[in-house]
Amino acid sequence: MEDRQTKLVIKLYDSTAGRLLLKIITRPWFSKLAGRILDSSVSRLAIGKFITRNNIDMNEYPETEYISFNDFFTRKIKSSLRPVNMDWKALIAPCDGRLSISPITGSGRFDIKGHEYTLEELIHDKDLAREYIGGSMLIFRLTVSDYHRYHYPDSGIKSGNTHIPGVLHTVNPVAAGRRRIYCENSREYFTLQSDNFGKMLMIQVGALLVGRIFNKHKDSVVVRGLEAGWFEYGGSTVILCLKPGVARLNDDISVAAAQHEVPVKMGEPIGICTLR
Repeated sequence: MEDRQTKLVIKLYDSTAGRLLLKIITRPWFSKLAGRILDSSVSRLAIGKFITRNNIDMNEYPETEYISFNDFFTRKIKSSLRPVNMDWKALIAPCDGRLSISPITGSGRFDIKGHEYTLEELIHDKDLAREYIGGSMLIFRLTVSDYHRYHYPDSGIKSGNTHIPGVLHTVNPVAAGRRRIYCENSREYFTLQSDNFGKMLMIQVGALLVGRIFNKHKDSVVVRGLEAGWFEYGGSTVILCLKPGVARLNDDISVAAAQHEVPVKMGEPIGICTLR
């Protein structure tokens, strides 16, 4: 399925006709229209074919009757299949996805797929961005077949949610190599003053046909593994920013994720606290 999607993305971004089409389908109004359709009861007709095409094992999800495609897409997974490591020293993955890592340089810059960004342009907050200079950025790319809910990586105090409007490109790696999608796409972020890893910054990036990002809480005390929110239809991205010296990633993940994307599951340990 990934190969088929990649071929389509290449056509969209590398052909004249595709680029003209992108000007329409990446606009927020287009995703809102698609969202209304996918919220409708008639959209349930697409569920079966989607499951087959993406080889989704429905035994992983509680048996229920979905009222729309989006209701299906944001389905909850059986908690027994996503155990949350509660060891305070463990840095856990906040979601399912393909993990890659980028260091945040002394000038606050980082690189994704050959494009240079600054954290300031990503979150539009110079003072907050400065706090993460020298730290690490963990990028979790969710595909359409992934579990599309994300969770808190540690207990602590969560801030309010900041929304930054934008367009909605696909987050497929091919597109990421052709456009600076992470500072173009609509996104939200919050901070988590965590119990064990200092002040964490968690960014949710919308993608093609993802008209809505749902963050459940504002200015709240939260616990590790609690559901934080979800994305509606489409691939999406969760970015977790860590300050320097707070954690060390597991050796196997650190080496692999610096070179290519590594599949991870929500709740599994991916690193260890180095603050104490």
